Amino acid sequence: MAKTKAEKAAIIEKLEKGIKGASSAVFVHFSKLSVADETAMRRSLRAEGVSYTVAKKTLIRRALDTLGHKHDELPLEGEVAVALGVGDDVTAAARFVHEAAKKLADKVSIIGGIFEGKIMDAVHMKEIAMIPSMQTLRGMFAQVINSPRQRFAVVLSEVAKKKQ
Repeated sequence: MAKTKAEKAAIIEKLEKGIKGASSAVFVHFSKLSVADETAMRRSLRAEGVSYTVAKKTLIRRALDTLGHKHDELPLEGEVAVALGVGDDVTAAARFVHEAAKKLADKVSIIGGIFEGKIMDAVHMKEIAMIPSMQTLRGMFAQVINSPRQRFAVVLSEVAKKKQ
């Protein structure tokens, strides 16, 4: 059933608000995805604070035009959805969509996104998806800071054992 102009305007407005308020946005291509797989993916994304919206490509383009983003290099072909991450973790949307794409093999892929207010291609968004969460990065930093002290303590204990 065709949508009316008012319904299309509401979808465009929803996309504009979502993209403007999101810390990052990921454009997702999906095909041959079963209802069960998509429902499971939506639930896992929602649990992590990432919203997932399927919209017509023309409406996505109009929302991007209204926000002033140049989307000419984005390959918006086939079925397209937008995953929006909100909150402090700006890599969350890309990371969780990338994890879903691993589980669903050829059915879901990242085709681009918006990161720090700039349109990024698929390669850059996949690189961003590889960045660990802030909590993991803090843990890695603490390990790096603690490592020299720990090694020094081990060396001192070995020296004490040899002297006894």
